Amino acid sequence: MRVEDLDTPALVVDLDRLEANLERMAQYARAHGLRLRPHTKTHKAPWIGQRQLDLGAVGLTVAKSTEAEVMLAAGPKDLLVAYPVVGAPKLERLRPIAEQLDLTIALDSLEAAEAISRAGLRVRVLVEMDVGLGRVGVRPEDVESLVRAVEALPGITWGGLAFYPGHIKQGGEAGRKAIAALSELVGGTVESLRRAGLEPRVVSGGSTPTWNHSHEIAGMNEMRPGTYVFNDRNSVQCGSCAPEDCAAHMLVTVVSTAREGTIIIDAGSKTFSSDRYEDECGVSFGAIAGAPGAHFYKMNEEHGFVDTTACERKFRVGEKLLVLMNHVCVAMNLAERVHGYRGGRVEKEWAVVARGKLQ
Repeated sequence: MRVEDLDTPALVVDLDRLEANLERMAQYARAHGLRLRPHTKTHKAPWIGQRQLDLGAVGLTVAKSTEAEVMLAAGPKDLLVAYPVVGAPKLERLRPIAEQLDLTIALDSLEAAEAISRAGLRVRVLVEMDVGLGRVGVRPEDVESLVRAVEALPGITWGGLAFYPGHIKQGGEAGRKAIAALSELVGGTVESLRRAGLEPRVVSGGSTPTWNHSHEIAGMNEMRPGTYVFNDRNSVQCGSCAPEDCAAHMLVTVVSTAREGTIIIDAGSKTFSSDRYEDECGVSFGAIAGAPGAHFYKMNEEHGFVDTTACERKFRVGEKLLVLMNHVCVAMNLAERVHGYRGGRVEKEWAVVARGKLQ
């Protein structure tokens, strides 16, 4: 079957680009002596997790305990839950996982650590440090006190630090300055812990926007990129990839041309991420491949509105288009199945097994 013969909307992946992205990241990690522990939040598919492990990843990263259950099928020997695990049901789901492999949990509170200890889970803990995003993580000056408190708890092994530089998305001089500041902060914290007699075995951080600067961050020895497997419009915008590195697109059909200067596609907010992207045309929800000037400016649940007044080409009802998504991780979570292709022919189909795993 050819890609254009698929029913729409359909999430499609260029398998050659996917493989190139996986190999590029693995080679980078090897070249710089970094542990690669990719985040599975983007692909949500154990077979891709297995491929990442085959290429040298030391383990996999998940956000939720239900995702950890799914990723057991990839066969990892080591899993990191890079999210504070709070609540008895989540801890109970992790219990059998901790008995099968090395399990690490990142956290930023003594309360979360105490609950793990009381539950009798034998896990490794990374103390999460906020490096500027302002989401989770203790202040750098509070890291040592939390590490000492965690170390004193029975059944828990402190393994090191975790951080996420999600606030760094720009390139150029501003990006270089932000990376330099991050390096100073992380490196300084690691050195401070060492002077206090606390040696972090793992310093785990990074993101897709900063992946190729990971070796510049002092003290960091493990990277956790996720979006890189497919890349998306945001990845291109921040300079972490080229447009030809984007492996995933949404195949859609033009269902209406009734309004002059507007086409309607058969995919809206139930298909695409609501994450916005802003350029010279204004806010948009995706880029229409091969149609410069087309502006995907609005969504209802099942309808996508595309302004074509600045686009030289014409569109017809029934025509199929490829749309580069702003944020592929969320779109992947909305899809049930993915179609992989090479040379325009569908070669592989798989279920998004970890979609909806929110607990």
